[in-house]
Amino acid sequence: MLRRFNGRPAWLLLTAVVAALAIALPAAAQSTGMVKGVVKDDKGQPVDGANVNIEMQGGTGRKFQTKTNKKGEFIQVGLPSGRYQLVAEKEKLASQPSTVTVRVANAAEVELVLGVASAAMTKEAQAKNAELKKLFEEGVAAANAGKQDDAIASFTKGAELSPTCFDCYYNIGFAYTQKKDYDKAEAAYKKAIELKADYSDAYNGLANIYNAQRKFDLAADASAKANQMGGGAAAAGGGGNADSLYNQGVILWNAGKIPDAKKQFEAALQANPNHAEAHYQLGMALVNEGNMAGAATEFETYLKLSPDGPNAPTAKSLVGQLKK
Repeated sequence: MLRRFNGRPAWLLLTAVVAALAIALPAAAQSTGMVKGVVKDDKGQPVDGANVNIEMQGGTGRKFQTKTNKKGEFIQVGLPSGRYQLVAEKEKLASQPSTVTVRVANAAEVELVLGVASAAMTKEAQAKNAELKKLFEEGVAAANAGKQDDAIASFTKGAELSPTCFDCYYNIGFAYTQKKDYDKAEAAYKKAIELKADYSDAYNGLANIYNAQRKFDLAADASAKANQMGGGAAAAGGGGNADSLYNQGVILWNAGKIPDAKKQFEAALQANPNHAEAHYQLGMALVNEGNMAGAATEFETYLKLSPDGPNAPTAKSLVGQLKK
């Protein structure tokens, strides 16, 4: 049962924000993350002293470089949240490009194999790679500008040029999600998973579109798989991937399972104490329980982490009411 406070039913405070829970997209970064991994040769042996080039996608032009140690390991910290392309190089050999998503306070992991692609590749292969990169950058720029049809066209051309481009299909799915064409988004995300079975972002994409269609059982299953695929080191603090746990909480909330949703928001914060949106939603769950002091603390934490976040105006208003 919903409690009352200051003479007002708690549900009045909840209705203004329930709509914002319809689709749970990853929270905006408030800090930085890292990427780490290992570089091996084509025989599976670690490569010492390989250069690892890290380039942020989306036309930002931001680049980073690090080297592997004797175990072939590398790590790069201080990366703003976003998608990055990594390539390892040593003695005229290079790895195939690999794309990862970096999130706040998390470590993305990747394995790069030298010798699969030569730095001295044929002119035809060089031209193909250059065209694929151009199409990908054009697609990202179009998506950022809200031109989803143009983005879909660019990523589709990229997928035709390189049929194993799972990132192309993921971005096609994301663009269709923005258009609310959920059938085509679902097909694209599933194709990305077909090409990369452990693609947690694509599972999260499926969870989002199922959630938007109120297919909560499917959403919960996809979100659980995203959490499984994105767990381990990606959740530096244990328990699973914070974004996936948060998404599971949103799905449960929308299904009316508030106590279960609360547990997921708490788990997300155990995995990443700086997950602003999880603090906000935990505050809403505490309001529902009648724990006003605890809710106020969560809203204040949200405002510290995300003072200009999408729920900042509501959080400020709630803090003012809860402390009266």
